[in-house]
Amino acid sequence: MKITIQFIDGCPHLELAERRLRQALADIGREDVQITQQRIDSPEDAQRLDFHGSPTFLVNGRDPFAGGEAPASLGCLVYQTEEGIQGAPSVPQLRHVLRSSS
Repeated sequence: MKITIQFIDGCPHLELAERRLRQALADIGREDVQITQQRIDSPEDAQRLDFHGSPTFLVNGRDPFAGGEAPASLGCLVYQTEEGIQGAPSVPQLRHVLRSSS
C-alpha cells in the first residue's frame, strides 16, 4: 500500500492528518506502510494533479475521500466526521479506508 498526503504550504491540518493516519495504520497492524508527503505549490500543479484542497490523502494513487465535482484548489479541505467538521478524517474513517484498500 502506498499513501501520499498532498498539502499546501502552511496547511494548519497537516500534522493532525499525519498523526491520525499513523494511528489508523497502527490500529490495523500496518506500521510498515511508508507515508510520503507532496507539497502542491501552484494552481497549475493543483489542476494537473486534480488536487482539491489540503490535506488530501491518496491511497494507492486514489483519493478515497473525493466527492463531487469541486474544482482544483489551493485551499484547505474539511472533512465530515462522526464528531462534526474537522481538518482531517477521523481515525475510524481512516481505518475503514485503509482496510478497504489493503
